Amino acid sequence: MSVFEMPDFDAHEEILFVRDEKAGLKAIIAVHNSNLGPACGGTRMVPYSNSSVALTDALRLSRGMTYKSAMARLPLGGGKAVIIADPATAKTEALLSAYGRAVEGLGGRYITAMDVGMTPADMPVIARTTKYVAGYTQAGKTGGDSGPLTALGVFEGLKAAVRHRLHTDDLKGVRVAVQGLGAVGYDLCRHLAKAGARLVVSDVASARVKLAEEEFDARAVAPTEILGAECDVVSPCALGATLNDASIATLRAKVIAGGANNQLAEDRHGVMLKEKGVLYAPDYVINGGGIIRVAGQIFAWSDSEIEARVLAIGQTLMEIFVRADREGLPPNVIADAIARERVAAGVIPRESCECS
Repeated sequence: MSVFEMPDFDAHEEILFVRDEKAGLKAIIAVHNSNLGPACGGTRMVPYSNSSVALTDALRLSRGMTYKSAMARLPLGGGKAVIIADPATAKTEALLSAYGRAVEGLGGRYITAMDVGMTPADMPVIARTTKYVAGYTQAGKTGGDSGPLTALGVFEGLKAAVRHRLHTDDLKGVRVAVQGLGAVGYDLCRHLAKAGARLVVSDVASARVKLAEEEFDARAVAPTEILGAECDVVSPCALGATLNDASIATLRAKVIAGGANNQLAEDRHGVMLKEKGVLYAPDYVINGGGIIRVAGQIFAWSDSEIEARVLAIGQTLMEIFVRADREGLPPNVIADAIARERVAAGVIPRESCECS
C-alpha cells in the first residue's frame, strides 16, 4: 500500500522521510494543510514498532493540528513530526541537530515544537540548526511551556461540557476521573481540586498517583479501571485511541473532556458516545491551549492576549454542543465540519484573531 492509499492520508501537502545514519535519525515530517498559514505542530519521539505505525501517527496528528489551529482561530496550518527512537536511550545532540537541519530544509513550511518524548532542554539544541522552532522559553519572547495553558483550556472546556450536559456551573462535588498525570493531567487536577471537584486518578507512574492522592485527596484506581470508574466526567489526558468499542461499553460518565490527542480510536466512536448519552468534547478543540501558546510566541502576542484566547475555548465548545444538538450529530462531526469550513475559506477573519 502506498502512502496515498493509506486510510489516514487526507490530501496531505507534503510528507518528508528523513534518514541520517551517522546521527541515528529516522524521522517523518507531515505537512497536512497550510491554507491558513505555515504548518505547525510538535515533534514526537517514540520507539514505534515499525515505520507504518509511525507514519499513521504522523498523518493523524498533522491533520488534527490543522483542525486544532482552525478551531482556535489561529493563522497556522497543521503539521507533525515523529522521530522513530527511544528518547531514553537514543536521544543525542547529533540526532537533534540533524533533525533541526531537516526542519530548516523545509524553509518555514513547518514550524516545530514539543510533544511526547521531547523536553524543554531539547528545543534549544534543535534551534541551533533551524529557526523554525517555538513553544519553549526564549529570552525576550512571550510563550514558553505550553503545559499550563493546555491544562487551563481543558479546565475551561470541561466546565462548558458540564454546564451543557449536567446543567450546572458549579464543579463542587462533581466526580472527575483523570486518566494520566503528566504535566497537563496534573495541572488539570489542581484546577479541579480548587473548584471543589472530587477526583479519581490513574497513571502508570505510581509516584505521580501518590502525589495526587496527597495533594488533591484523590482516589486512585488502576489504569485499566479509570475509564469505567463511577464518575460524572472522564478526562483522558494520556495517549490517544483510548475511546474504543471496549472502553465505551464500560463508561459510566456522562461527559468526556480531556487533554489527550486523538481520543477516539475511530470517528464512529463519536457516534457510539452520542448513542450512549455521553457528551464528548472534541479533543483538538479542548486541548488547543498548547498551540495557542506556541502561536503567541511565533506572532509575538502579549501574555494577556494568549490567555484570553485560551479562556475562549469554553465558548467555542458551547457553540459546537449547541449546533450538534440542533443538527442531531455528534460533537466531533460538527467540529470537523467547522474546521473544514475555515480551512477551505483560507483565511481567519480579522475579528476572530483579536482577543482584547
